[in-house]
Amino acid sequence: MKIDWAALGSVFGVSLVATVALVGLFTLGVSGLARRERAVATGGSATLAVTGAYACFAACAAAVAYGFYLIVA
Repeated sequence: MKIDWAALGSVFGVSLVATVALVGLFTLGVSGLARRERAVATGGSATLAVTGAYACFAACAAAVAYGFYLIVA
């Protein structure tokens, strides 16, 4: 049995980058929702933060859906 180490390294690299990107997007979404909570507590409005948070969550959901598509197809 022969292992293609270059392909294995490529898969590892892409997986690592994708994981860090998705975790970062989700973190930004949670941070945006936390800013909304802080703004509501002080009587302000954080519409841009909430919109950004929902956009980050939508991007995460789209990436997961694309991953499912790649597995099923």
